[in-house]
Amino acid sequence: MQLQELHHDIQDLYRLSVAQLRATQRAHDVVMQFLQALQQGQLRAAVRDECGRWQAVPVVKQGILVAFRLGALQQVRCGGLTFVDKHTLPLRQWSAAQGVRVVPGGSSVRQGAYVAAGVVIMPPAYVNVGSYVGAGSMVDSHVLVGSCAQVGQHVHLSAAVQLGGVLEPVAAVPVVVEDNVFVGGGAGLYEGVVVRSGAVIAAGVVLTASTKVYDLVHERVLTGPRLEIPERAVVVQGSRPAAGAFAGSHGVQLAAAVIVKYRDEATDAKTVLEQALR
Repeated sequence: MQLQELHHDIQDLYRLSVAQLRATQRAHDVVMQFLQALQQGQLRAAVRDECGRWQAVPVVKQGILVAFRLGALQQVRCGGLTFVDKHTLPLRQWSAAQGVRVVPGGSSVRQGAYVAAGVVIMPPAYVNVGSYVGAGSMVDSHVLVGSCAQVGQHVHLSAAVQLGGVLEPVAAVPVVVEDNVFVGGGAGLYEGVVVRSGAVIAAGVVLTASTKVYDLVHERVLTGPRLEIPERAVVVQGSRPAAGAFAGSHGVQLAAAVIVKYRDEATDAKTVLEQALR
């Protein structure tokens, strides 16, 4: 089936009720083809346009929502444990020929997620449907790659990093982390934040669409509605005074994300540990 035809089929199915979806084998066949196309990287939940801006691909989210609506709950056994999930969205199975290193210990990747050769997934981690993880990237322990999040090549997602997922509204841009980005432990990226190539996000930094990022190098403030961290920016957790006399008298500070420099050879050297872990 051609991708354009698949797009039309998904849009048709999206208009149907749950009862109508479950009444036809065609719906199941289309959803399986759709998830396979996602899993092979033929479809993506977001793409870069001619100007380099990331744009959502609404039909992908529509297809995922159709998969959820079509699915019936079923019991799944894994070793001695029992789980319950939609039958249309099973966990991916792995073979050595795929070139993905999934270390034992409780990680899960849902069908419909693209994971390229050379990716390392440390336990426990979760990669949700519609997400994309590029070649050579590291998904460390306790990392969540949320639904439709896009991760480029040679990205390091350190322990406990959270990339928020999004399915609705279907036109919302997911979280995007471009190539060669380093995200420190416990950092969180949510609400369609875009991190451009080569940036470094320090441990514990939380970025959302409404976060203000203070760029000390270029003396500017970056904010939403679509927050983008510039290429090779180094973002750390800082603080700024809270407004008001009461806050001032008590020395109250608010968390602030701060760009302290732009990445150079010195900061590249600090991320060499990533190679050793591979």
